[in-house]
Amino acid sequence: MHPLFLFVGVLSAFTGQLFLFLGGCLAALQHECAHAFAARRYGFTLDKIVLMPYGAVISGDISGLTRRQEFWVCLAGPLANGATAVFFVALWWLYPETYPFTDAAMYVSLSLFLVNLLPAYPLDGGRMLHLVLRPLGEKKAKRICAAVTLVIAAGVLGYFIYSCFHKPAFTALCFAVLLAAGAFGGGSYKRLRFSHAKSFARGVEERRVALSADCSLQSAVRFLSPDRYLIFVLYENEEYCGELSEGEFLSALEQGDGSRLLKDCLPQF
Repeated sequence: MHPLFLFVGVLSAFTGQLFLFLGGCLAALQHECAHAFAARRYGFTLDKIVLMPYGAVISGDISGLTRRQEFWVCLAGPLANGATAVFFVALWWLYPETYPFTDAAMYVSLSLFLVNLLPAYPLDGGRMLHLVLRPLGEKKAKRICAAVTLVIAAGVLGYFIYSCFHKPAFTALCFAVLLAAGAFGGGSYKRLRFSHAKSFARGVEERRVALSADCSLQSAVRFLSPDRYLIFVLYENEEYCGELSEGEFLSALEQGDGSRLLKDCLPQF
C-alpha cells in the first residue's frame, strides 16, 4: 500500500465517503487481477499489486509476450470492470430493490471501464494505442501517444476550469495532472532482459529446471530470474533429449514466436 492510499482512506472515513472508497478499491483490485489472469493464460506472471490513492498498479515479468497477447492483457482489466457494471444493471432489472445498495459499485465499475479505455498514458487505452502504433516504429508511436495524451489532459483541464464557475471538480484537475505526467513517463510495458555478463566475474548461481520438451517458450518464461542462470533440462516421453541454456532460450524468444516448442530450439533439431 502506498502511504497516500492510507491517507485517502482515513480522509474518506471522516468525510462520509468510506463506502465509496472501499468500493473503488475492490473495483481496482478486480481490474488488476484481470490483467494478472490474462497474463497467466499466456504463461506469464504479473504478481505485485500496489494500492495507490488513484487506484492500483500491477507489475511483473511479461517479457516474450507478442503484440497481440499484450493487447489482450491490457484489455482484460477494463473488460472485467465492464462485465461487473453489466451484472449490477441486470441485477436491478431482476431485483429493483437492490439498487440503493449496489448503485455506487456499478458506477465505480463503469467509470473504471470507460476511463481506462481512453487512449492516454498511463491508462490501458494508452498502452493499447501504443501497441497498435508500434509497427510505425517505437519512437514515432511514443510521440503520437504522448500527443494524444496531452490533448486529452488539456480537455480534462478545460473541464476543470469550466467547473470552477459552478462547483470546482478537483478530481478532474488531479486526473489532468496524472495524464500530463503519463505523457512523459514512458510508454509500453518494460520487457525484462537478463544479462549475466558482469555477474560471471564474481560467480552466479545456476538453476536447472526439468521440463517437457513440448513446453512452449512463453510458458517457460516464468522460470527466468535475474539472480540465477537458467538451464532447461528437456525430456520427451520421460527420456532425456537435451539441454537449453538461458542464452539460447532468450535468443529464440527474441524471434517473437512464443508458441515455439523448446525442443525445436535445441541445436540438434
